[in-house]
Amino acid sequence: MTHRTTGFLFIALAAGTLAACGGPDQRFATPASTPTVRVASAYPTLEVVEVTLPLYAASEEIYAADAGGAITPLGPLWADDPARAMTLQLSRDLGQITGATVAPEPWPYREYAAAKVDVRIEDMLATDAGTFRLAGQYFVAPDEGGRNRSGSFSIEVPMATPDSAATIAAARSAAVSQLAETVARRGL
Repeated sequence: MTHRTTGFLFIALAAGTLAACGGPDQRFATPASTPTVRVASAYPTLEVVEVTLPLYAASEEIYAADAGGAITPLGPLWADDPARAMTLQLSRDLGQITGATVAPEPWPYREYAAAKVDVRIEDMLATDAGTFRLAGQYFVAPDEGGRNRSGSFSIEVPMATPDSAATIAAARSAAVSQLAETVARRGL
């Protein structure tokens, strides 16, 4: 065997070994929620502005906070862009809770929505206390008449296994459903 052939064999073997170690990324979707609460809305139509997230939560990585307060990625990834997924779920849940016609921005209908819902998240992560935390502010702005409303929220959903991406995904879904109920009760 020549040095050239040996070099090619070594490179091929190293590339094969690295490919076997890499493997595909694990991605986790939030399970669909089915809110059972019903709350009347003062607005027949609602447009949900894309949810804003802190930098770490806007990435595709799933994050958790340790006992020292450090926020670190777990390794697995979200199946969808977190802001998009949360906006879609919030729209769906608000529609189920209120019975109003609800859609994410951009508004898909000819006439404007009666009000806009804008949610800005400050915290979205699993905690070392075994909870999933979702905190921030919401704003409801009527198109005409009515009064603007706003409020803050802090939602914690317990998790049996806080280091499990599947458990975190389920807790995130439950937290967004609770957020939809909070917005419906206090803002609509």
